[in-house]
Amino acid sequence: MLEGIVRESISKQGTKQLRRDGYLIANIYGKGFENVNAAFKSNDYIRTLRAKDSLAFTVKVGKDKMDVVVKEYQVHPITGDLVHVDLQVAPKKYVTDYMVPVAAIGDPIGLKNKGLLHYAKKRIRIRGAIEDMPAAFEIDVNAMDLGDAKLIRDLEAPKGTKFMDADRVAVVGIIKAK
Repeated sequence: MLEGIVRESISKQGTKQLRRDGYLIANIYGKGFENVNAAFKSNDYIRTLRAKDSLAFTVKVGKDKMDVVVKEYQVHPITGDLVHVDLQVAPKKYVTDYMVPVAAIGDPIGLKNKGLLHYAKKRIRIRGAIEDMPAAFEIDVNAMDLGDAKLIRDLEAPKGTKFMDADRVAVVGIIKAK
C-alpha cells in the first residue's frame, strides 16, 4: 500500500519545497468524495505502480484508505521526472470510463522485414466497474507482418465492460521503417 501525506499548503512555495524533498504532488478526487491534496514519495509511487497487478491500487492518505486509478499525470519536459498526478477514487460496483494500457506480446514477423512496431493507442477507453477491468490488454503480435494492424474490433472486451472507442480504430500495427 502506498502511503502519502495531506498537503497543508497548496501554495507555489509549499509545492516547490515538497518537490525538493522528493515528493510527488497529487490530487485525489471522485464522485461523492471530497478532493484531497496529497503528496507521495516519488520513488515509492513509481515502485507501487510497477508492482501493481490490477488497474486500481490502494493508497493511504492521512487516516483514509482508498482504491484509486491514475487518471492523468504530468512529466517534466526536460528531465522526464514525474511532476504531478491526478488519481480518481475507484469505488466498487460504480460504472465509469477507465483508460486501460495496451501491451504487445511476442516478436512480429514484420520486424525481420525492416518494420517497426507502432502503438497507435497506448491506452484504450473502457466503460465498466473497476472489478471487471484488466490490468492491461495483452495483444499477440507474433503473426503480424508489414502493413498489418490490430483494431479495437479484433479485441475482446472483458465481461461486463464495453469499448468506448470506435471499432475501426487501430491499436498496434507494423509500419515500414524509413
